[in-house]
Amino acid sequence: MSNNPHSPYPISLWRFWIPLLFQAALILAVPTRAVYTHLTGKTVILQAVPVDPNEPLRGYSQTLRYDISNQDTLRELPGWQTLPKQPPNGNELLFIKPGSSFYLILEEPAPNPTIKLPQPWKPVAVSQEQPSQLQANQVAIKGIAYGLLNYGLESYYIPEEQRQQINTELTKAQQTNLNQSEFLSPIVMEIKVNAQGNAVPVSLWTQFGEAEQQEIHRYHF
Repeated sequence: MSNNPHSPYPISLWRFWIPLLFQAALILAVPTRAVYTHLTGKTVILQAVPVDPNEPLRGYSQTLRYDISNQDTLRELPGWQTLPKQPPNGNELLFIKPGSSFYLILEEPAPNPTIKLPQPWKPVAVSQEQPSQLQANQVAIKGIAYGLLNYGLESYYIPEEQRQQINTELTKAQQTNLNQSEFLSPIVMEIKVNAQGNAVPVSLWTQFGEAEQQEIHRYHF
């Protein structure tokens, strides 16, 4: 073994460890941010819209959309005109330029003791830049436009036994309320949103059953 202080072995070791440590830092960054958001984020409720009304949750990685996933929800909000738009293609409606990020300001609704299911927060404004000042009952959630609007809350894992139970409950709820035109999907998502606008799912709430005997179940992630 050489005692030469100019031996190439130390350099070779650094070339091995530096990329390895960098990759490890990247891998740990995502769960660390999620834990940080869980601990410091503000609790927000979103109205969920099942992708497939006949089977709201399917597959091992479930997919949900929200009322704020549709660009039509943002069109009448203050700040819509400031967002970058893609060139019109004969359609009168303008859409956000794909890949553009934005911040949607959500506001907590007034308490309603007659509603048992947690009430969804309402979108009140949209901004290209992160808002510097918000009211105590508001949060700004970061989204990215890809046709539909993504908030990093669209896909997640639910054990198969829970998924089957949720699907059964939601199907019953939809059948019970089929003739109610103002009925909202009986499923809401509880999330945490941190100061940077990043969000993580916390739990899924479902409501089902006849009007006089409705039940509410909560599924934690």
